[in-house]
Amino acid sequence: MFFIKRKWIWGISFLIGLYVLAVSVFMYSAAHDAPPKKAEYLIVLGAKVNGSDMSLSLYNRAEAALRYLQKNPETKVIVTGGKGHGEHITEAEAVETYLLENGIGDNRILKEDKSTSTFENFLFAKEFIPDLHADVVIVSNDFHLFRARMIAKRLGYMNVHTLAAPTPNVVKIQTYAREYAAILKSYMWDRP
Repeated sequence: MFFIKRKWIWGISFLIGLYVLAVSVFMYSAAHDAPPKKAEYLIVLGAKVNGSDMSLSLYNRAEAALRYLQKNPETKVIVTGGKGHGEHITEAEAVETYLLENGIGDNRILKEDKSTSTFENFLFAKEFIPDLHADVVIVSNDFHLFRARMIAKRLGYMNVHTLAAPTPNVVKIQTYAREYAAILKSYMWDRP
């Protein structure tokens, strides 16, 4: 009896290890993608706002987006994210304010401020993109890009690329650990 239980434990452990290894490779690949120049749209995914201040994760996303937008002046940006618990402004508004303060014209910024999840970020951002064959660059923290790209493709985005912002060290272990479960959940349930 003990031998059978041990066999199951080893088998389950092996499958979990294989899943983590495979997903880690996919996450690494998505985080090291080189986005094309002059993409038509940049989508900055929302993250926590503390009151009216961007979390470090969101700040890193906004900074990566700003650098891309400065080098590609014809690209429009869709800032995403609604207002969650403890947030005085929407996540989209926080990024919009940052971009405006750093010289990005309001004629280039489109604001999606109703979403509460990555799935909704893409679902609601589609309203701003008349042609889903357009080159779209997703900006998020490195751990998040594989799942974000998977969701975008499921929602009909045809030419999706990624631009990684660094994940703050203080939350790296927590966010990566949670992401392995989130990828499995999104794979099974996040569908149009």
